[in-house]
Amino acid sequence: MTDPDEQGGLSTHGRRLLSALRSSPTRGQLAVAALCGLLAFALVTQVHATSSSGGLQAARVDDLLGILSDLDNRGDRLRAEIGDLQVREQRLRNGSGQSAAALREARDRLRVLGVLTGTVAARGPGIVLVVDDPRGQVRADTLVDAIEELRDAGAEAMQLSGVRVVADTAIVDAGGSGVVVDGHRVAPPYRLAAIGDRRTLAGALGIPGGVLDTVDGQSGAHATVVPSPVVTVGALRPLEQPRYARPTPSP
Repeated sequence: MTDPDEQGGLSTHGRRLLSALRSSPTRGQLAVAALCGLLAFALVTQVHATSSSGGLQAARVDDLLGILSDLDNRGDRLRAEIGDLQVREQRLRNGSGQSAAALREARDRLRVLGVLTGTVAARGPGIVLVVDDPRGQVRADTLVDAIEELRDAGAEAMQLSGVRVVADTAIVDAGGSGVVVDGHRVAPPYRLAAIGDRRTLAGALGIPGGVLDTVDGQSGAHATVVPSPVVTVGALRPLEQPRYARPTPSP
């Protein structure tokens, strides 16, 4: 026997679907539909934000060019240093008057080590990073990040608010406003002076998401980079005698 509805070309399931389409939606159905729409919108927005933010993908073309230029400058500086050391080695090995050349090299090395250890004042081109922090929001780790960025960018001598910065400098929060640098308490505004290539140093601090962005993201804080043809690092650090190490006797 054949169903009359099937004979008319419309099955029972088809009649039910047609009836559901013609009927007015209830409030519950409208609420569910609205929630589904909001959920879909939120998912699309999250995916778009995740794919378009963070890292170098969100950086402008000028920022990317600045980062690339900074990397090129670092590579050129390292290659020049390698070449200089190779020339010195060759001169010491094959040049005439090896004793005099070795003495000059030792004196030059002594001056360089004096600058690195903070026992000798230094001056030259560089930058001064000024951090205004009237509300005491900038922590010690931000200043450490600034020092590390400048050191990686080739800074040869630094001082923070009158305290010489060397390899073993310690910076900790002082509790409230200010930090303690190697036992010396300093208060904002902080002045971090660094000697080196001005463009490279400024570029290292200004990379997207770097030190300048971190400081400016703090409530009321602001960081400014001031390039200068002559920066003086005059703070000195006393040379401490090693407790355990002793020079090896000459053969």
